[in-house]
Amino acid sequence: MGLDRRAFVQLAVGGVVGTLFTPIPWKLADDAAIWSQNWPWIAKVTKGEIAFKNAISKFCPSGCAVSVRTVEGAPTLVQGSKDNPLSQGGVCPACAAGAQLLYSPARVKGPMKKTQAGFEPITWDEALTTLSAKLSAVKGKDGKVAMVSGDQTGTTSEVFSAFVAALGSQDFYLMPSEGQVAGKAWSIMGGTGKVGFDLKNADFVLLVGADAFESWGPMVRNKKTFGSKRPVGQPNQATYVYAGPVRNRTAAVCDQYVPVPADSLTAFALGLAAQLVQAGKSIDTADFADFKAMLGNFSADKVEKLSGVKAAVLADLAKKLASAKAPLVIAGSPFGQGEGAATFIAGAAVNLLLGQVNKPGGMKVFADFAPVVKGAATAKKLTEASFADYLSKVEKGKASPEVLLVYEANPAYGLPQAEAMSKVMEKIPFVVSFSTFLDETAQKAQLILPNPHPLERLDDLATPYGYSRAAYLVSLPVIKPVADAKPTPDLILGLAAKLGLDLGFSTYQDVLKAKTEAVGASWGDVSKGKLFASDVTKDVSGLNLATAVLAKAAIPNRDPAYPLALAPLAQLNVGTSALATAPQALVTIRDTELLGNDMFVQVCAETAKANGLSQGAKVKLTSSQGECVARVNVSETVMPGTVAAPLGFGRTAWDKFTRGKGDNLSKVLALSPEPGTNVSVWSDTRVKIAKI
Repeated sequence: MGLDRRAFVQLAVGGVVGTLFTPIPWKLADDAAIWSQNWPWIAKVTKGEIAFKNAISKFCPSGCAVSVRTVEGAPTLVQGSKDNPLSQGGVCPACAAGAQLLYSPARVKGPMKKTQAGFEPITWDEALTTLSAKLSAVKGKDGKVAMVSGDQTGTTSEVFSAFVAALGSQDFYLMPSEGQVAGKAWSIMGGTGKVGFDLKNADFVLLVGADAFESWGPMVRNKKTFGSKRPVGQPNQATYVYAGPVRNRTAAVCDQYVPVPADSLTAFALGLAAQLVQAGKSIDTADFADFKAMLGNFSADKVEKLSGVKAAVLADLAKKLASAKAPLVIAGSPFGQGEGAATFIAGAAVNLLLGQVNKPGGMKVFADFAPVVKGAATAKKLTEASFADYLSKVEKGKASPEVLLVYEANPAYGLPQAEAMSKVMEKIPFVVSFSTFLDETAQKAQLILPNPHPLERLDDLATPYGYSRAAYLVSLPVIKPVADAKPTPDLILGLAAKLGLDLGFSTYQDVLKAKTEAVGASWGDVSKGKLFASDVTKDVSGLNLATAVLAKAAIPNRDPAYPLALAPLAQLNVGTSALATAPQALVTIRDTELLGNDMFVQVCAETAKANGLSQGAKVKLTSSQGECVARVNVSETVMPGTVAAPLGFGRTAWDKFTRGKGDNLSKVLALSPEPGTNVSVWSDTRVKIAKI
């Protein structure tokens, strides 16, 4: 006998006593459980030995040191490694998805070649024979082969850059990153080595643009440090201030938010420097007199006109920095890329004025690890090589590669001016994608040679940008590849041998053994996921303040045809240029970020009113280089005159869960040369907005 609706409502609403004291509901629940568990399509929980293995995941830009729980050898959970200083038990949303992404429908199942009908599977022997023939044809021809890598921290770059050089080309590039620009800026200042920031020992932290908890530096480490400095129920041990165009996730937890347009971050930092110099601070550099004179253009009143930051707010911040015991300024891009060198230089100048270089809680400088692969590019060379600039040369006919190799990167989607860059790549006759997933770049390739997932491969991680110590970590595979994938570094070493090129190593394991010895750790220690780190810092005498660069680059150049500043938002739960939204992160995306297939841009009420916009209105964003469509969310987290928009949507590849959701903001990001350095920047992109 069944229950009618009235009886059911009476039981649910008024029958509490009966529900608790009669066995009927429990029997019904038991029957339902038995019924449901008997269906063959219900997932079965794997039973067997539980183990934990340390590993490295590189789904986020800086990489996470993770602990992988396995059941009968199969990974079931990825969490932060508690005993590793880089993660301290934390993990980012991208790397947390590692176990699920092993079985992503977007994984490349095996080697494929493009035909008129699409992609068709081929054998590895056929794939490598084809690639070997292509490379043999360009061997010794200057500039006919190029390679770009998305691995910012691995020794893979040594293998790849040495291979390209041995073929007769110097065209090896990394995808754009915060660390690349910082290295360039540090070199302009006359510095050598790598720069990091000691958040752990700082008591006053000013983040100038740098979204430290989402897209800048070792995000997980930064978050754990922030939490440790602010224990629950106890006084805060550090003050955090965020200055930038949007009250983003980092700004939301800081003690103070200072609205500053992205194109005024350099001027803002120089305004702080001017306040400190006025208070008697100085730096022992040959060009300090010129620097001091230049700061006359960045008084509090003048900075207020440039940036909108009230003179009193600027003066108060300078006073707090000067009075702190261990102040630290971190300057960078609000979305982890695209900032010019001048912003970093201005931030470094403030740290120098505060006497906070190679001091506890300050900016740290330490040596780069020397390459171990013969002919590999130095760290300095990699900071000076821009892949966006290279593709611009290809577009103009100033470079004419015949083969492009792409490793764990997605330039067809993730570079600024994405549509134009993607079309330039189509001019290159033979593109090879070494990708774990079928991304937008892989779809354009003539040959796809799948690289193992991070949990399936031998890998290493050397000092992610922003970390305050020189660090090195190696991990072994957690599981054998579940797809027909082969490690790209080993493939390249094998191809080198076949082509008669001597790189000094036959396997990638041999490379990492040599690297481990070079950084002073035993192979046994680091292969178990432990961290080798050094606190040895470099002498910073002989620096200059790049006054001429700052004078040219600090003043915003605003095109009246595009009246609004664009503030891209990089959010790891949405994805990165190299990784689409992870499965479990889909539910974390709000309806005010993505609804159906429409993404949202954020504007404040003042900007909405000035442009005739209302909540939910469909709009087109247009820059000098591209356009995208979205809906409007009115939010007071965005400063007036600014449009905040998410990166990571608008996929044309991957899987049915992410494909076609929103639009690709990278199409709108416009490249321009930074005055004084010629560094390509796109963090200062300006747009106009119109209802459609």
